[in-house]
Amino acid sequence: MIIETRIYHCLPGRLPALHERFRATTLGFFEKHGIQPLGFWTTLAGPSNHALTYMLQWESLAERERKWNAFQADAEWIAKRAASEAERPIVERIENFFLSPTDYSPLR
Repeated sequence: MIIETRIYHCLPGRLPALHERFRATTLGFFEKHGIQPLGFWTTLAGPSNHALTYMLQWESLAERERKWNAFQADAEWIAKRAASEAERPIVERIENFFLSPTDYSPLR
């Protein structure tokens, strides 16, 4: 199992628009493409409260590449993402990294 952690740093005031896009659009496309989210978090205390952090579960990097690429290439997703940013951009930058559980991790 591999866990991908993604952090979306939003432009000031745009985090509510990102939440709405996930609720109304993104999660449906994740389901369509077999992408398994583990959870979503906002920053309670830290350097910025303009971020959404979420984790995705993958069986392998090959699975991630296949499913994520299909999601990113989905013409309907591309159109809906563009429509959600028609007024102005939402995300300033994205960080992502991959975690592999240790042999003593409760989540493996």
